Amino acid sequence: MAEVLSQQEIDQLLNNMKTGSEESSPSHQDKEAIPFDFRLPNRISKNQLRTIRNIHENFAEIFSSFLMSKLQSIININVISVDQIYYSEYVLSVSNPACLFTLDIRDTDIKGILEFSPELALTLVDRLLGGYGNGTKQSKLITPIEQKVLVVVVDKIMKDLRKAWQIIGDYEFGIDRFEPDIDFAQITSQSESVLLITFEIFIGEQSYLMNLCFATYAFDSILSKLSTQNFSTIRPLKYTGTTARKILLHHLHDTELPVSVEFGKAVVKFSQIMELSKGDIILLDTKIGDEAKVKIDSKEMFYGSIGTVNNHKAIKIMRRADTKEN
Repeated sequence: MAEVLSQQEIDQLLNNMKTGSEESSPSHQDKEAIPFDFRLPNRISKNQLRTIRNIHENFAEIFSSFLMSKLQSIININVISVDQIYYSEYVLSVSNPACLFTLDIRDTDIKGILEFSPELALTLVDRLLGGYGNGTKQSKLITPIEQKVLVVVVDKIMKDLRKAWQIIGDYEFGIDRFEPDIDFAQITSQSESVLLITFEIFIGEQSYLMNLCFATYAFDSILSKLSTQNFSTIRPLKYTGTTARKILLHHLHDTELPVSVEFGKAVVKFSQIMELSKGDIILLDTKIGDEAKVKIDSKEMFYGSIGTVNNHKAIKIMRRADTKEN
């Protein structure tokens, strides 16, 4: 059966015949339509996300220096991801009970959430109170006393965020309250987008997660300052904080080691030892004037001459022992 043309197609053919041209068949079928979600517009461009990532890499370096000095351990903090997601998606990812601190940026409408994983929160509390972070707790609910301990860390995070954000402007971060339930830490509507920054914190060989979540509906004032001029100038700061070497040297300086002096040696028979009594003299293999061996933690380190100082026996270090002999 022959195909029936519509009136629109007939008019188009007649117009082509009058102009003497023939349009080729439309090629728009080769193009695929890209779906656009009007509920979640990309408020933050990829370049701006890269800049925000660099800013928080600066923060990670500063904060790791603080944790290293407080916990007396090797600390490494990495920025895992910087994403825009639905707030409802973030809510579903939060554990219950949780360790959440709601925050805001002073003199702006920007609100956010600082989230510690329960394991990280309990480890920080244990280590800050003098433990080794190996304690176990049946309930992961953060008690009021533990909240007070964590406030020390949270206040430092707010100061370090302000320092890292100086490249954009002088923004003051402040904590609002603690929340164990994400349902009561509402910072925006479920259908709105949020900026989620995820950190991985290594304390020794153990790794933990920490999240920063910002509502993006009031981010316009900040995004306007993330111009292309700043993209090339924002780089992770060179680490200038306390290093593991400095911490170890600090502890070594205060470490006490046993020091012993060996006057000489002698070889005696067991029968002679059994016959020893008060007043007996044992002949050593050294002579008067020979240097005595100075041992530190049972290792021969120096040679010295024996004498007295203020009615106390003493030894003057004369030279370092040859390590090859040991």
